[in-house]
Amino acid sequence: MQDFDLVVVGAGAAGLFCAGIAGQRGLRVLLSDHAPRLAEKIRISGGGRCNFTNRDVGPANFLSENPAFCRSALARYSSQDFIALVQKHGITFHEKHKGQLFCDDSSERIIQMLLRECELGQVERRQPCTVHELRTAAGGFELETSSGPLRSRRVVVATGGLSIPKIGASDWGLRLAKRFDHAIVEPRPALVPLTFDTQVWAPFAELSGLSLPVAVSVGQGKTRARFLEDLLFTHRGLSGPAMLQISSYWREGQELELDLRPDADLAALLKAAKQSSKRLLGNELAEHLPSRLAQTWLARLAIAPNRPMPECKDKDLQTLAQHLKAWRLLPDGTEGWRKAEVMRGGVDTRELNSQNMESKRVPGLHFIGEVVDVTGWLGGYNFQWAWASAAACARAMEPSGAG
Repeated sequence: MQDFDLVVVGAGAAGLFCAGIAGQRGLRVLLSDHAPRLAEKIRISGGGRCNFTNRDVGPANFLSENPAFCRSALARYSSQDFIALVQKHGITFHEKHKGQLFCDDSSERIIQMLLRECELGQVERRQPCTVHELRTAAGGFELETSSGPLRSRRVVVATGGLSIPKIGASDWGLRLAKRFDHAIVEPRPALVPLTFDTQVWAPFAELSGLSLPVAVSVGQGKTRARFLEDLLFTHRGLSGPAMLQISSYWREGQELELDLRPDADLAALLKAAKQSSKRLLGNELAEHLPSRLAQTWLARLAIAPNRPMPECKDKDLQTLAQHLKAWRLLPDGTEGWRKAEVMRGGVDTRELNSQNMESKRVPGLHFIGEVVDVTGWLGGYNFQWAWASAAACARAMEPSGAG
């Protein structure tokens, strides 16, 4: 039976990074994963260019039942720290919308960087390798795996969430946590398109492919969330960054509110046009919204699009503007795990040590990355949580015999 200081289960972003740091600290590390290819979520992220972090990261960019938990790790390993590592490896990158950083070429550069860090730490890697059983034992843990029995002083669970099952998502980490009596915050799809009742959506289904900037909000008071992002119409509902962001906050039965022209007082614009323009209403509205969307809304409100602006009633213009500035709609669900970018929920962080991600129930057992109940916004935040939680975990470990 082989002995290790640390076995990391899961060779995604968090697992690779944790293994590399721990190995370079002098620990004998084994990194295992049940899938034949490692880091598939990195590989497909950002359209194949990996939105690996965001320049501006803070606790406010994350959701959790225990919101303060992420503060320590994020403060001790910042986006600037990861950017420095990327630059050290000669990876060129660029900034897009709202601080999002992407590789100039391929996501594969980030994967190769993480593998190089593991090589520097002499990390042993087994893949595919399934962990059939993990149990506590004197001095740590015993593992029964498809490549044979193992012993380890510590085990890190970095198995990710349930999103995108076709690339190997697994509930192994959640099942393990439950077996060791950890509470689980109910997992649900996040950063996912929202869907609507077929009949309700019928007038808008024909707009599939249309995109525009909007403000979207959900909730009331302190629980209200609001984002200014692009919206994308689909055959089944709404997608695009606006919907992905708000989906993490939305709960079944809640209405969304959409402002289709968030940068303007639409009522004032239409009333001003009534005084100064001889355009038809449909043409005037198309100056402020995509033409197909304008026509759909006029038909929905039974307002004639061919009415000259001077003949429009103020109350009709006011009503039209109110609907477009505060469109209330009730989703009937989401596109589910197959389209979700991440999982919300996971291992309850109230049962983990925020300094090193160690279980308060089982000494030597750690949980990092997406399997933990910390979920970031769209835009590189979830990768930064992977790096930060992995660093907090690995930096707290000492090789056997140290001290």
